[in-house]
Amino acid sequence: MSASERPLAVVTGASSGIGLELAKVFVEHGFDLVVAAENDVVHDVARALAAGGARVDPVRADLATFEGNEDLVAVVEAAGRPVDALAVNAGVGVGGDFVDDSDLRSHLRVVDLNISSAVHLAKRLVPAMVERGAGRVLFTSSVAATAPGPFHSVYAASKAFLASFSQALREELRDSGVTVTALMPGPTDTDFFRRAGMTDTKVATGPKDDPADVARAGFKALMDGDDHVVAGSLRNKAQAAASRVLPDPVKARAMRAMTEPGSGNT
Repeated sequence: MSASERPLAVVTGASSGIGLELAKVFVEHGFDLVVAAENDVVHDVARALAAGGARVDPVRADLATFEGNEDLVAVVEAAGRPVDALAVNAGVGVGGDFVDDSDLRSHLRVVDLNISSAVHLAKRLVPAMVERGAGRVLFTSSVAATAPGPFHSVYAASKAFLASFSQALREELRDSGVTVTALMPGPTDTDFFRRAGMTDTKVATGPKDDPADVARAGFKALMDGDDHVVAGSLRNKAQAAASRVLPDPVKARAMRAMTEPGSGNT
């Protein structure tokens, strides 16, 4: 296919982890890309992805800021092509005791990147999909969305927001030709735990899923038009199923055993 005939996908957080693997899967399935990340690595990623014949436009942008999201939207609009798929994947976490071990700005950055950016990009890019009557949206939520998250409280709450937002938006867009899917991975072998300061927790030292497997599951659910997918191991699916029947205080206590600092050393 020529570049003009290929569908276009926008992927955020594409420099590593699940976002990078999502970008790879899109290219494998004949998409051109606009990929965004906060660091210069996104340019190397774009060159590597383009080696397979796709057009890949990199955008270095801090999506925790209003301006960064507008910079990404400007590049997408300048391409003059419809967005066939939007994968809102960029996210960050902060671990530790909310009161004593972390600073306010770090928590607010979680809100700005995980929540505000998702709302911003959806508000700016989804209306054109609706006007065309075609498009697919993927939000990377988490199994953490299914339970309160002691010692990563703002992160877990942000993922619960994304799970709720995706389902609500999906219902609003029913019969519009645009589908919305929530990707809900469990612990995954990425740089998340180091960046979040959670390397000494039980969840960080336990088994993790391959980000490539998570991305493939997310892509399949997106293309099938599913409302959500719990990706990865049976452990993740069991946690999501249990969350539907257990009360929040019980779930919070169980999560504490996995995420409390130092729990991985016992």
